[in-house]
Amino acid sequence: MDLSAINPALLIASLLVAATPILLAGIGELVVERAGVLNLGVEGMMITGAICGFMATIITGSPALGFVFAAIGGAALSFLFALLTQYALANQVASGLALTLFGLGLSSLLGQDYVGLKPPSTPKLDIPILSDLPFLGTVLFNHDAIVYLGIALVAAVWATLKYTRVGLVLRAVGENHDAAHALGYKVVRIRVLAIMFGGACAGLGGAYISLIRVPQWTEGMTAGAGWIALALVVFASWKPWRVLLGAWLFGGVTVLQLNLQAAGVAIPVEYLSMSPYIITILVLVIMSADKSRAPASLGRIFHASS
Repeated sequence: MDLSAINPALLIASLLVAATPILLAGIGELVVERAGVLNLGVEGMMITGAICGFMATIITGSPALGFVFAAIGGAALSFLFALLTQYALANQVASGLALTLFGLGLSSLLGQDYVGLKPPSTPKLDIPILSDLPFLGTVLFNHDAIVYLGIALVAAVWATLKYTRVGLVLRAVGENHDAAHALGYKVVRIRVLAIMFGGACAGLGGAYISLIRVPQWTEGMTAGAGWIALALVVFASWKPWRVLLGAWLFGGVTVLQLNLQAAGVAIPVEYLSMSPYIITILVLVIMSADKSRAPASLGRIFHASS
């Protein structure tokens, strides 16, 4: 066992990379749930975004276009969920589970001809002077644009929910959709837009896995990241900055267990591999004891009386 082989700067930098997919999916799902909708199809939207982004990048040679198509793919799949739950008034839990199964099957079908291919690398941002700083340069200023986009999205969602009229209306719909409807707000339209935003974010998270974190296409490669993103929203008590902290926690544990394996720690590999999920479950159980912070209309079907 040689713990000295673990570089703290690289460890923290890897933490930010590992956290990005679930951070993107989590912040999107937070917006959806603040609008009063429970979408359990995050895993399906992530894997769809992963294959859409991968296909677009291979065909065009542009990772940037790959991420655009990944967001479109995730949003398109989420629109199917919106049609089922907001117009056909289908059960949200059942529709979300069906969306995940559909996304997994669709991605498997689309990805048959892309197994074994390697996409063009996504360049890292070269920030003059800052990138060359010892320790901080490696940790904070040596990443691709999507890492910074994830953090910027958290800040934007927080500011929107807290300080803007759009955020106020979104929260009103999530807390009491009947009252919001009585005040003249278009509840269904607001929820559909929130659902599609969540789908686009999940698609970006999936593409980050297939284009940057594990630059290849493998069937089912999201490996439960969507479910972790769902758990993060509860862990965060539906607050954006806590989603960021939760994503970093999960990313840190994931990266640490990989480094401990490489350092030859005398713990069975299976236990180390399980550790991120065990810790996520424990945190979720502890935090979910207080359910009062959940949006009051979460998961409830809205049917306009007039």
